[in-house]
Amino acid sequence: MRIGVVLMNMGGPTHKEAVRPFLNNLFRDEDIIRMGGGALQNFFARVIAKFRAPGVAEDYQHINGCPNGCQGNKHCTNRKENKTPDGCSPINPLTESQRTALEKKLQAEISGHDVKVYTCMRYWIPFADTTIQDMLQDDITHTVLVPLYPHFSWTTTGSGFRDWENHRRERFGNAAPWKEYKVKNYHLNPHYLQALNSRIDEAFSAMDDETRRKTHIIFSAHGTPKVEVRSGDPYTAEIKETMEAVMDLRGRDKSYWLGYQSKVGPQKWTQPNTVDLVERQLQYGIRNFLLVPIAFVTDHIETLYELGIELKEDLEAEGYEFENLAVTGGINDHPAYITALAEEVKKRLPEEIFESETIDHQSKLA
Repeated sequence: MRIGVVLMNMGGPTHKEAVRPFLNNLFRDEDIIRMGGGALQNFFARVIAKFRAPGVAEDYQHINGCPNGCQGNKHCTNRKENKTPDGCSPINPLTESQRTALEKKLQAEISGHDVKVYTCMRYWIPFADTTIQDMLQDDITHTVLVPLYPHFSWTTTGSGFRDWENHRRERFGNAAPWKEYKVKNYHLNPHYLQALNSRIDEAFSAMDDETRRKTHIIFSAHGTPKVEVRSGDPYTAEIKETMEAVMDLRGRDKSYWLGYQSKVGPQKWTQPNTVDLVERQLQYGIRNFLLVPIAFVTDHIETLYELGIELKEDLEAEGYEFENLAVTGGINDHPAYITALAEEVKKRLPEEIFESETIDHQSKLA
């Protein structure tokens, strides 16, 4: 059997000129902004992308993920043209690190079968049609779709699945050339929780004893439209379950709160906003915070810029004083997280894959 594991992520622009089309793809997504699709939504997406692109491009330049040359996917234009990008999203090289780490682990743990791990981005390269073509060329027989979103939402995992299915059906109809399985969520996977808690420990270990004692935790998740929550989207409930599970691991050693960030579009989104939450705590006299990006497993603009740079600048501009405002490092390719992904993949694969493994092992012993 030839097993193809597809890591699904949102993607990010690979250079300054890619920011505008990336944003256009994002705002055209009906799962994120419900405007009914069609000409009206396409027009809205083009206008907003044109308006926001210059500022967003500057933000990406602050956090350029490939300052010494392309470290992203093999389909990245920077790699093909041997260019050093001036504003590549860190999500590109970091997702590639996750891909290579998972592929190495699965190849070691699933013997007797070929295993390859692919990347599929939602809003920038490589898109689903490119990944599907790669898998065809590799004669994949079994596929597991693995979103790099531990918590299920129709705006993230759901959107990625829908986009994948649209491209697959456009090419093959209802007869896919491989057996396909999906990982819906894994927000309580023990190894995922371990990886998240490990990043919190690392951040606290970098503080002196006095700062550590005074520091409070604010978990920050990507917001979602309230209409999604009312329609039954489980995302916010799963975020809270993860937060409580992590604090259980920690013995509830700190006071903690949950905020939401990165609102886009005109709809009402989940509250409280992370910035507003920090400001409120500052008004109560708290001066030391550790921000934990709870829904983000790959560092990108929401973690490195919005939390790591912009939040501090906004607070200082408003005249707020704080002593320490730290942000945990992203989970990225933490070994425990790669273990979690491997576990989720193997749980979805059919039993005959592992039965053939056992038979092969027994024949070697004989």
